[in-house]
Amino acid sequence: MAMVMEIGNLLWGVLVGFFLAVVLAVGLRGKRRRRVWEEVAEEEEAEVEVGQEEEKGGGDGIDIIVVGAGVAGSALAYTLAQDGRKVHVIERDLTEPDRIVGELLQPGGYLRLIELGLQDCVEEIDAQRVLGYALFKNGKNTKLPYPLEKFHSDVAGRSFHNGRFIQRMREKVASLPNVKVEQGTVTSLLEENRTVKGVLYKTKSNGEESVKEARAPLTIVCDGCFSNLRRALCSPKVDVPSCFVGLVLENCKLPFPNHGHVILADPSPILFYPISSTEVRCLVDVPGQKVPSIANGEMADYLKTVVAPQLPPEIYDSFIGAITKGNIRTHPNRSMPAAPHPTPGALLMGDAFNMRHPLTGGGMTVALSDIVVLRNLLKPLRNLHDAGKLCTYLESFYTLRKPVASTINTLAGALYKVFSASPDAARNEMRQACFDYLSLGGVCSAGPIALLSGLNPRPLSLVAHFFAVAIYGVGRLVVPFPTVKGMWIGTRLISSACGIIFPIIKAEGVRQMFFPAMVPAYYRAPPTK
Repeated sequence: MAMVMEIGNLLWGVLVGFFLAVVLAVGLRGKRRRRVWEEVAEEEEAEVEVGQEEEKGGGDGIDIIVVGAGVAGSALAYTLAQDGRKVHVIERDLTEPDRIVGELLQPGGYLRLIELGLQDCVEEIDAQRVLGYALFKNGKNTKLPYPLEKFHSDVAGRSFHNGRFIQRMREKVASLPNVKVEQGTVTSLLEENRTVKGVLYKTKSNGEESVKEARAPLTIVCDGCFSNLRRALCSPKVDVPSCFVGLVLENCKLPFPNHGHVILADPSPILFYPISSTEVRCLVDVPGQKVPSIANGEMADYLKTVVAPQLPPEIYDSFIGAITKGNIRTHPNRSMPAAPHPTPGALLMGDAFNMRHPLTGGGMTVALSDIVVLRNLLKPLRNLHDAGKLCTYLESFYTLRKPVASTINTLAGALYKVFSASPDAARNEMRQACFDYLSLGGVCSAGPIALLSGLNPRPLSLVAHFFAVAIYGVGRLVVPFPTVKGMWIGTRLISSACGIIFPIIKAEGVRQMFFPAMVPAYYRAPPTK
């Protein structure tokens, strides 16, 4: 019996000893693992310090040069500086711009502005909230509100003087200690061994002009629609389908307050929207690149005799008053699909990179969305000096931006063609069908307006609504009693719809637009060093 108890105690001793040995081993292994992780952390900290020292290789320790301080350049510089980058901004003219476009920021663009921490830039400039659109045709109208029910009450479109908005952004950028803002004209990119190392630019001081150079691991060109640097970084195919004639109407009460107004006039649309509490911007679209002369009075006569009779009566008197006052201005409406040449050390953004017809006011939304994409790509990178690896990695930018940019670009191009008058009966049926489809309300208006506003930039949704309009138009022609003429016009209507949208989609890139996950660049990982 005693022997049995001894054996039992021995077994318990062995089990307890084994358990203690396991605990001790785990404890020692944990300490060893902690030491290993501490060593790895120390190595990573050392690498960060080395990387930071290496990044000081640009002129004055600059990480990134931004060419241009418009909406895209200013927002980009602020965003990069907030992430700790040292940024040098070079802008041709730092005085307040005076433009007739870039005055309407869609709700989707305002959301991106919030995401970038720049929403206060629409404050203190008498910016107006925009809650949707009103569409007018042949004496009829329909109201198209933005689908804002799921968003905070502050979310809406904003309209303002473009120059005031840009100056607010520039002030915010200049207030950051790691940003250098300089007035100068960039004349060329500095290239060495097919890699962009910086820029050459001219400055004026005391009436004397001097040529300087600025160097940085990455140069981002945002010098606008008239860019003189884009040819080195892309294959520009610029189209000018029309021109805007701009007027400012004072103390004009629009039929629908806080809404943009689109008049489906002949030959092309007319826009009205508030830009301050007392001013309304009018943009008359004139097809083609030639417009009536302002100097000899042809333009004033055109506006009074052709445009004014097509306006709602509430606007007519203010419109005539603005013509009489003068200050009529024009602006070419440019469109250009993005066709980048991936270039080590440089990147193209904003209107220098991609443009669409300004009818839908989507330019700033695309630019701000692009900045969010680029910021997220650059954020994990400590060292920008390996230009080759950085260029390969940033090719993903061109794919990741596509769903948003291509939706807004395609909608702008297609809507301009649909909203313009045409001698073709099928095109005019498409125009009427579009007005009637949007007037149906519900998903027929909320869906397209969500696309236009940048709140739901989905290419498939765009194509679905576009062809829903075409099919709706055909239905109107063949119901209740189909005729040979109606069926023929319906067939041509579908053909016309295809002829409008498919070339735009082709220019944007079918695979990148609809199937971005199939593009290899979509999966590019950040460079390890």
